[in-house]
Amino acid sequence: MPDFKISAALEGHSDDVRAVAFPNPNVVLSASRDATVRLWKLISTPPPTYDYTISTHGSAFINSLAYYPPTPEFPEGLIFSGGQDTIIEARQPGKAAGDNADAMLLGHGHNVCALDVCPEGGWIVSGSWDASARLWRIGKWECDVIFEGHQATVWAVLAYDKDTVITGCADKIIRIFNTSGRLLRSIKDSRDVVRALCKVPESNPSGAQFASASNDGVIRLFSIQGQLVGELHGHESFIYSLASLPTGELVSSGEDRTVRVWNGNQCVQTITHPAISVWSVAACKENGDIVTGASDRVTRVFSREKDRQASPEVLQQFEKAVKESAIPQQQVGKINKEKLPGPDFLKRRAGTKEGQVQMIREENGNVTAHTWSMATQEWIPVGTVVDAAGSSGRKTEYLGQDYDYVFDVDIEDGKPPLKLPYNVSQNPYEAATKFIQDNELPISYIDQVARFIIENTQGATIGEATQEQPAGADPWGTERRYRPRDAAAAAQPPPSIPEARPKVLPQTSYLSITSANLKVISKKVQELNQQLVSSGAKDISLSPSELDTVVALCGQLETPPLKDSPIVESGINLVFKMATAWPPANRLPSLDLLRLLAAATPLTATADYNGQDLISAIRSSGVFGTPINVNNVMLTIRMFANLFETEPGRNLAASQFDQILAMVKSVTTAGGSTPNRNLTIATTTLYINYSVYLTTGGRSSAPESSERALVLLEELTKLLSSEKDSEAVYRGLVALGTLVKALGDEVKVAAKEIYDVGDVLGKVMGAGLGREPRIKGIVGEIKGLI
Repeated sequence: MPDFKISAALEGHSDDVRAVAFPNPNVVLSASRDATVRLWKLISTPPPTYDYTISTHGSAFINSLAYYPPTPEFPEGLIFSGGQDTIIEARQPGKAAGDNADAMLLGHGHNVCALDVCPEGGWIVSGSWDASARLWRIGKWECDVIFEGHQATVWAVLAYDKDTVITGCADKIIRIFNTSGRLLRSIKDSRDVVRALCKVPESNPSGAQFASASNDGVIRLFSIQGQLVGELHGHESFIYSLASLPTGELVSSGEDRTVRVWNGNQCVQTITHPAISVWSVAACKENGDIVTGASDRVTRVFSREKDRQASPEVLQQFEKAVKESAIPQQQVGKINKEKLPGPDFLKRRAGTKEGQVQMIREENGNVTAHTWSMATQEWIPVGTVVDAAGSSGRKTEYLGQDYDYVFDVDIEDGKPPLKLPYNVSQNPYEAATKFIQDNELPISYIDQVARFIIENTQGATIGEATQEQPAGADPWGTERRYRPRDAAAAAQPPPSIPEARPKVLPQTSYLSITSANLKVISKKVQELNQQLVSSGAKDISLSPSELDTVVALCGQLETPPLKDSPIVESGINLVFKMATAWPPANRLPSLDLLRLLAAATPLTATADYNGQDLISAIRSSGVFGTPINVNNVMLTIRMFANLFETEPGRNLAASQFDQILAMVKSVTTAGGSTPNRNLTIATTTLYINYSVYLTTGGRSSAPESSERALVLLEELTKLLSSEKDSEAVYRGLVALGTLVKALGDEVKVAAKEIYDVGDVLGKVMGAGLGREPRIKGIVGEIKGLI
């Protein structure tokens, strides 16, 4: 049997894709935390090309999805979706998102996290955080049966046949009911929270009739009588989803970034994704293709048939994205770098089983991960292990495991606090769910606990760390969401009443990106410098006294404000040397220091860099040359943005406007490059600062301000027409709106007639981003201006 290869990468969602369905070869369905369900239609092939329409546009996370096949009453079938708002919606595929749903099923008291359909019986079944499962009759649209007895979240439901429902629960029990609600049997063989269920095809050699998957990473095979007949081992973390293939095989997905294909009791293929979580997997019963939904906001189709596989460019792009993934250190556990083999191991030794993982210590000191493919008999690179983002650099042990944080949580006065362990690679909602289940707390605490985690881990938004690590890690700190004049509420959900929001245009203050873990940076500089010394590269390495200067500079940056001193003066040039002369793979910590220095001291902008100013020296150094190192250029653009924190920095950025824009455009418009959220946010932050500079200090009437505004308008409209990330879009809108509001009629007319800003704003709203009040509000402000 040939391997699955990517058929299409479907981009459009602006948040995690939590659920997928594959009704027929021409249609894929996806549901997301962006509050939308999207219907993707195959419009051409080969290679397969899809276009989407938004089927449902809700007001909260959508976490579950199912498709009911056509009936005489509903000839297109029905799409069922449920989520955080507790409502299950039934909608015909041909209906627009603005049309009324065919039915709204009301009854659950909390998030609806599981759905399945039984066309033979004419019903659907749902599972919820309210510790219940419910059966609903098609056409009746009311709860017909409540399946009682669950002690925690019902994470999985399976319509086994027209008379039988199976549920999987966070209380670690699988329950089998008849459709009248009577419990037939309970299965307690699961060792952990049950997260997924699927029917096992009769052709499966195990003789099993259904399968379950758990947080312990094991797939268990059962008979309908409840007998355990087999176990499938291979996943290295939570398993979130199971599906069966027409071939009799099973397919699974989980928190270890993989989709795995199982033939009998053997894993025959491992498909690593450039994401932390692969939330859902579904199979097309007609052609055997599969679809996945992941934390990187992408829905992906895979096929074994060559004529249904993607173009070579898309295949290479997917492989590159996986190879460049950043794997958080805690996901792989403790690693002794000194005992790891070098790259030659991959040529000398073959793997022993599909999906086997091998860590390699590269020549530059990085640790890379590789998995063994039995089909191609080769090691496939699947990412680089990085330090924890936003952590203190020190781990805290709890119950034998290392965590970035272990919080004390006071639940009740007079009682000792409960321990809440958390790693920054985790999704806050997943960690909160586990904490609540471990301590038998009411599920109603879920939002409060998740917000507590977010607020106490440097303001990362829900899913931010897990989503964005792979696409371009921010190894030294987690950025806060930006909301003008609302910094105190940065980690909170936006207000629910848009009318109450203050006007935000024009922006009048500069933004900087200055969060960092200087202890980690200092440690990394010392480690990389020692590698250069050991390899004989003494011409570019730092001497012991120079290294001491850089370490001392890191110490001074930890306690702002940074005061002028010999250490700062000499340290800036040493940091620049590391950022431009060291091998590209080793430049990350020094570029990060340069970013911090740009905001901390005007000396960064006025220093002499081998006879050049800072911008010209950066351009000459090749940081923006090919092949592009995304993290390096991202940090450099952050440095450009941070220059606006000092007057000499602003003057330098203004005088080198054309050079800086040329460098930024060379990477943001590079053909075939993988979209990178951190890079885009850095770019839009820079554009905000240029917009503020051009419209304040009496410069708004200067001719060059209008000329430069038109250049920025062109770049902003290009970016906003295709960008899906809400934070990047918001910053881009702030920059664009500031230019349109504060400059003259020439800019307004150009915005309307040349750059068609109205159409751009329509695309932003059409992509589902308008559900955020802050985006809806600023789009309204800009429309009022043009």
